Amino acid sequence: MVAYIFDTILQQGVAAGEVPARTRAARDWFRETASGFRTTPNELIRGAGNAEGGSALTGKTRPGRMYAFFYDPKTKRDLPYYDRFPLIFKIKNVDGGFLGINMHYLPPQLRARLMDALYPLVTNRKYDETTRLRLTYEILNSATKYRFFKPTIKRYLNSYVRSRYVLISANQWDMALFLPTERFVKKNKNYVWRESRQMIRSPRRRR
Repeated sequence: MVAYIFDTILQQGVAAGEVPARTRAARDWFRETASGFRTTPNELIRGAGNAEGGSALTGKTRPGRMYAFFYDPKTKRDLPYYDRFPLIFKIKNVDGGFLGINMHYLPPQLRARLMDALYPLVTNRKYDETTRLRLTYEILNSATKYRFFKPTIKRYLNSYVRSRYVLISANQWDMALFLPTERFVKKNKNYVWRESRQMIRSPRRRR
């Protein structure tokens, strides 16, 4: 079986002397390397159970952690577009589901800027499966440096999740951010990203 993509990139990083998430230079290295890989959501899910770097398949979610999963929105007929394979940081549980920020709604360069702003919220500096973000809506809405989150905030209903969750360890966050696994329906990614930029520039606009 082909090595799980995160393990492959991690091995390349070790060979290059880079440690995930430890420095800005290391984060940039892993982001750039991941952007050159081609994978699919199904490959990501199939490989998660065999990964050595901290990712795993799970049936539960916890606030502050990163997950990827298949999703089929209840109101998809009414939505102008949606992502069938969200990549989220969970914020909190809500009635029937949970709230999260789906990083796919941002173009890669804005994902990186938001992620850099979020790193100070980590619960520890181990950058492993124990690390999460101290993430709340109030925190995100409180500072200009988090402004890129606005188009990413989404509510997900548990009964419309269509796969197990890929739990992505903190040492893999930067890689996951730049893998081309977004699966937008009705509109292409460039259209979605253009809309997101407009939403960020127009604070009063809400979808």
